Amino acid sequence: MNEPLCMLDDIPDGQSRSFTHQDMSLVAVRKANEVYVYHNSCPHLGLPLEWQADKFLNIDKTLIQCNTHGALFTIEEGLCVSGPCHGASLVSVPCKVENGAVLMMK
Repeated sequence: MNEPLCMLDDIPDGQSRSFTHQDMSLVAVRKANEVYVYHNSCPHLGLPLEWQADKFLNIDKTLIQCNTHGALFTIEEGLCVSGPCHGASLVSVPCKVENGAVLMMK
């Protein structure tokens, strides 16, 4: 059974939000009607990614940015494209949007 994380409308389009789900710290990024969810942990040092509450994106809102050392990750794949962990990836959490809800897939 899939578990709800939030409603799609809880994440404005082009924005990010942090969530805690089953003791996991997560980051969710919305692009139109798609949501991408990752563990809130940089693969370089294991530190949280955000620089302020719910602030995970670079200034252009095109990449996820680590607050500690500025590493940049693609939103769709979580792949590091710049920074000390270049080539590493964020840990993805499978989810889907159904009937206006973001569901964690098991």
